[in-house]
Amino acid sequence: MEGIEDRVLMDILSRAVGPERAPIAFDALSQAPSTSVRYNPFKLSSYQKGSVVPWNKYGVILAERPRFVMDPLFHAGCYYVQDSSAMVVGHIFREHLDDFASLGRPVRVLDLCAAPGGKTTDLAVSLRERFGDGFQLVANEVMRNRASVLADNVAIWGDPNVIVTSCDPKAFSKLEGFFDVVVVDAPCSGEGMFRKDPKAVEDWSPEAVDLCAARQKRILADAWPSLRQNGLLIYSTCTFEEAENDSNVEWTASELGAEVADYEYSSLSGVIQARTGGLLVPGFVQGEGQFVSILRKTAPAGSTKNGIEVLRPIRNGLEKGVTKGRDFIPSADWALSIDPPLDKYPAVELDRDTALRFLHRDGIFVEGQPEGFLIVCFEGHPLGFVKNIGKRWNNLHPQNRRIRIDL
Repeated sequence: MEGIEDRVLMDILSRAVGPERAPIAFDALSQAPSTSVRYNPFKLSSYQKGSVVPWNKYGVILAERPRFVMDPLFHAGCYYVQDSSAMVVGHIFREHLDDFASLGRPVRVLDLCAAPGGKTTDLAVSLRERFGDGFQLVANEVMRNRASVLADNVAIWGDPNVIVTSCDPKAFSKLEGFFDVVVVDAPCSGEGMFRKDPKAVEDWSPEAVDLCAARQKRILADAWPSLRQNGLLIYSTCTFEEAENDSNVEWTASELGAEVADYEYSSLSGVIQARTGGLLVPGFVQGEGQFVSILRKTAPAGSTKNGIEVLRPIRNGLEKGVTKGRDFIPSADWALSIDPPLDKYPAVELDRDTALRFLHRDGIFVEGQPEGFLIVCFEGHPLGFVKNIGKRWNNLHPQNRRIRIDL
């Protein structure tokens, strides 16, 4: 593996999983990474193209990587491309949802480091299946450019109960005791992505590990006040480093006031039990590297009943459209929602080539359709809106979401 010496890599793996397991992981890191998707059960009933991920019934490991950008169903939010190891966070989350069944109010969840949106969309499905419309999920990303990607992916997935913010973690301390669950997929030294991301190899150093461990502590401490007493914090990274994983979980428990929840991670296929959590390592699982742990807050917390608006969301649930003069212009997000307005606007089925040209923002036209706004679909799944003005259609697909490659 270019950029890092074999002996250094073997040392990293030996410290993480023990000298007896390290050669297996070392060999796996020289192999091609797997490809997996998680389909949207509110848009698709199945995705029969691979083997099921052990800890997510909607997750599918594919035999080969297709060109997702050329599949209209990808742009319709019918599935999300997500590493199978990363899906274990959603599994741990689902295992504890019964804790919040008797709150008497909507469940409130914060996904603190959410971009590009894989874990957010997984959490949204679990919350909707368990609580219906009775939840509020805030997905945050501090980097503005990454937050824009997050907002687009949330919109395409289509759940109206997801709010997207772009705040420093410290901002959430204003919402004292507000959230029942906080998910922190912390930025890390990235060792778990070594075979998938050459930049992770290039950027790694012992100093980077120390820097990441310190930054993770700051993120946890900054967001901690927003978690209510007895609430849950799910902590994850994509590194093997003990300093960023077990040590930070133990620091959170002792310094911030929590207990590590008892969970048998080794019961999950291929997952290695660590001191405080579960470690997923290539060679033992099909996906990439991941660590996950869960804590229950024991420290007292204040109470904030409302206040999401102080975070200035960049996406506040579902925007159905805007009024311009006498006209109401429907939003592309409305067409992509899990409850699209098919009873309000005529739907037009497109073939694959025409659907891709729509997504490319080319001019398209189908004869014999009524004038006004139309929802264009592929295989029955809405892609967005056009406006039929008689002899041509105006393509209303958002410019920032268009397919950029040549068709």
